[in-house]
Amino acid sequence: MTKSTIVLADDHRVVIEGIKSALRDVPEFEVIGEATDGWEALKIADALRPDIMVLDISMPGLSGIEVVKRIKQTVPDIKIVIYTMHSSKEFVTDLFGTGVSGYVLKEDPVSDLILSLKAVTDGATYVSTMVSNLLLKHMKEPIEDPFNSLSLREQEIFKNLAEGISIKEIADKLFISPKTVESHKYNVMEKLRVTSLTELTKIAIKKNLIKF
Repeated sequence: MTKSTIVLADDHRVVIEGIKSALRDVPEFEVIGEATDGWEALKIADALRPDIMVLDISMPGLSGIEVVKRIKQTVPDIKIVIYTMHSSKEFVTDLFGTGVSGYVLKEDPVSDLILSLKAVTDGATYVSTMVSNLLLKHMKEPIEDPFNSLSLREQEIFKNLAEGISIKEIADKLFISPKTVESHKYNVMEKLRVTSLTELTKIAIKKNLIKF
């Protein structure tokens, strides 16, 4: 049987030993190297060219994220499985964006890690059940409308601007200075993430705040 070679990279020796222990009963895998910091992981990946690297995100010297980016530039054929305590959506999406093949949490059963190794060996992508549930939960969360972050005064300024009323006219109408109107205008555009009055007007039309 041809074995898939693995390098383990984690700054906690107990984690490395735990993975090695779990893999002793899985004959299709062979651990050929270990690293306890990011630079060492990078050096071993380049020297040993394993089939798979199991990598933590929080590594001294060079973060796991940076290790992934550099490995994918120098040894792109290595399949990388992230094994970490970090479960935020940003970490998961960013790392899959850089080319990892699997993502397993340390609080998942170790059997999930073994499943991930088998999956990536077969060319598949693997996300543990816990990570998958976290991503699904995030997808179901309602997207916050930035318009709701506007104060009542900012909403008033927004509507007047969208109607094409000049800064001076708005200032006279609301009994405030043109400088104050300009300040509100800046805040409104920043909160709504727009860069022009045209974009501002489109939002107002979509919300039926003005007639087109």
